[in-house]
Amino acid sequence: MPNRFTYLLLLFSLLNISLLPGCRKNDVKAEDMKPAFKTVGYIMIGRPDVVQSAAQIDFSMITHLNLAFVNPDSAGHFADNPVVHQLVKMAHAANVKVLISIGGGSIPAYFVDYLADNKRAAFVQSLVASATNYEVDGIDVDLEGSAINQYYAAFVKALSVEMKQRNKLLTAAVATVYGNAFPDDALQYFDFINIMSYDKTGPWNPSNAGPHSPYDMAVNDLAYWSGRSANKSKLILGVPFYGYGFGANNVTSSLPYSAIISAFAGAENNDQITMNDGEIMYYNGIPTIKNKTALALQKGGGIMIWELLQDAPGQTSLLKNIHDVIKQ
Repeated sequence: MPNRFTYLLLLFSLLNISLLPGCRKNDVKAEDMKPAFKTVGYIMIGRPDVVQSAAQIDFSMITHLNLAFVNPDSAGHFADNPVVHQLVKMAHAANVKVLISIGGGSIPAYFVDYLADNKRAAFVQSLVASATNYEVDGIDVDLEGSAINQYYAAFVKALSVEMKQRNKLLTAAVATVYGNAFPDDALQYFDFINIMSYDKTGPWNPSNAGPHSPYDMAVNDLAYWSGRSANKSKLILGVPFYGYGFGANNVTSSLPYSAIISAFAGAENNDQITMNDGEIMYYNGIPTIKNKTALALQKGGGIMIWELLQDAPGQTSLLKNIHDVIKQ
């Protein structure tokens, strides 16, 4: 049987081992604990050539793909869409997380009925079943304007419970213009929020011509939502891959970034161009996109893109320039 001296030697050895550099918890570097910076890209699944177009995306440059929009029919059911299955498979092959996005700016009028107390539980189960069917990694809630009603917080909470049980993400698309409508007790349930920092003006307001997504809007939007969220890693700054044009006699138009730079040499280095008919097209060129990405790195947790398939190829790609800034 060991004597007291043996016990003391053993105890001393154990204490020394516990103090070795490789065993100290505080040796973990702070940067290793930081949440990864996200690049979230939306795709409109209603495009006729969406699968072929998506195949041209360099998925190594994004972390999350949001498929917009997967909405119920008037009976609250979600029809199976083969296109969604194909896009999920494509993104997962590149280790990109995929979310189905519900709602949108042109939400079906009947959608909000399913948030009410008497329909919410069944609707949430139907939504969860759709997410399971598509084998996605989460759900993105893009409810805007009047759709953020008295039932919004209860809906988000109920959906969050189901998502967490399945280890899936729950995110939201938000805009500062109706930021006060979002209850604080709803925001806490989202893993992160995609800030729609664009559409300050547009074809719906032809008398208010000008930039729809200027840099100072991004600054102000991040500041506002920072005051609503305790963690900057949850703030994903949205940027547009399209422009709005304003001309005489209230003539307006919209164009994807790819079409703008294809028609006008050097347009990728500016934020506006005068078109052949005198209409002024406002958008975000490479310098502004880079500056916004740097801002998001400093003040937020990621960049969100509306919409990926509006990008240009090669060196003028906005996604490539976003990726270059992130990797600097």
